[in-house]
Amino acid sequence: MELFLFLALVYSFTFVIGILIEKIRIPWIFAALFLGLGLALYNPFSSITSSSLFVFLARLGMLFLLFVIGFELDVRKMMKKGKFFVKATFFIIPFEAFFGSLIVHFVFGYPWVVSILVALSFATVGEAALIPILDEFKIVNKPLGQAIIGIGVLDDIIEVVTIVLASILIGSMAGKSMNFSNIGIVCLALSAILLLTYLLSKLKKRGKKLKVPGIEALFLFIMAIFCLFIGIGVYAELTPVGAILAGMAIKNFVPEKRLKLIESEVKTAAYGIFAPLFFLWVGLDVSISYLITYPLLVLLVVAVSNSAKLLGSYIIGKDVLGKKQSALLGLGLMVRFSTSIVITKLLFESGLIGVGLYSVLVASTTIPKFIVPVSFSLLVQRWRKEI
Repeated sequence: MELFLFLALVYSFTFVIGILIEKIRIPWIFAALFLGLGLALYNPFSSITSSSLFVFLARLGMLFLLFVIGFELDVRKMMKKGKFFVKATFFIIPFEAFFGSLIVHFVFGYPWVVSILVALSFATVGEAALIPILDEFKIVNKPLGQAIIGIGVLDDIIEVVTIVLASILIGSMAGKSMNFSNIGIVCLALSAILLLTYLLSKLKKRGKKLKVPGIEALFLFIMAIFCLFIGIGVYAELTPVGAILAGMAIKNFVPEKRLKLIESEVKTAAYGIFAPLFFLWVGLDVSISYLITYPLLVLLVVAVSNSAKLLGSYIIGKDVLGKKQSALLGLGLMVRFSTSIVITKLLFESGLIGVGLYSVLVASTTIPKFIVPVSFSLLVQRWRKEI
């Protein structure tokens, strides 16, 4: 089948199934992941999905998602969050990651460094999936809603640190046979990315004077910065870091008024064009036979990680929110979104984790999408008078 016909099939499936799964409060983008899981079982399009062009487009989707993470990251606003949010974030996420790293190390047999990175990525929060529910029950501005959103926002710091550490580990693995001249190129490329990020943030006043004919021209400028950072990142084996820093650089350079004009276009390109191909790619590499053979491993990871999230939320939140709201907090924080999948895919593509652990992690990320939104809605309705 010709590539464009295959893409038509992918986008059509994602559109139709996405509408259906949104009715049960699952983000529409996961329709592409479900398609990938189906094709992992039987793939009549293997010649297309294994082609270098498709893999390039899927990788571009991953980089766009990382770019959006950097684009939305505002460290200054994050640090202005209340002490409880900061304390809760840096207790709950590492608390879950601790137990997760034990499973990855002792059950799957991976080194501690890889185990900790995997566990940290898996402990991250996809608060965006719960915001429509919080809004529906009018609890966005109540303590519980603010706690879920605040922790979800602050955990972006942990997500970025995890991605940077994963990229450095991947780069060091790729550079085992490097000579001094190659190491110099890597250091030079990394320094160039960091310097460009710093300079663009310092030139924000100049950015206000930047006269752009229209949104299209501004989008071209953003894409130029995006490709420049990634292109430099290739030399340092740090393309994910380059994508994140490109987003941060754009956010700190382009004035807020112009930024609002282009934000929807950037997200449309990321989520509407390339992200479905990335999620499809993620699903394609899952070993369904492994999951069928070892279903208890998936249940173990889901049970331990979610229990740790609930327990951690209860410990940190019972005196501030109360017992029932602390339970709802832990339940809400179980939702994961794209970041954990991106890091898992990075580690798998680099060979740091095998297909078994990769399959279990993807499955364990997907399962809560069906359980958490429905359970959260039912409990909110039941305990509404106490929230």
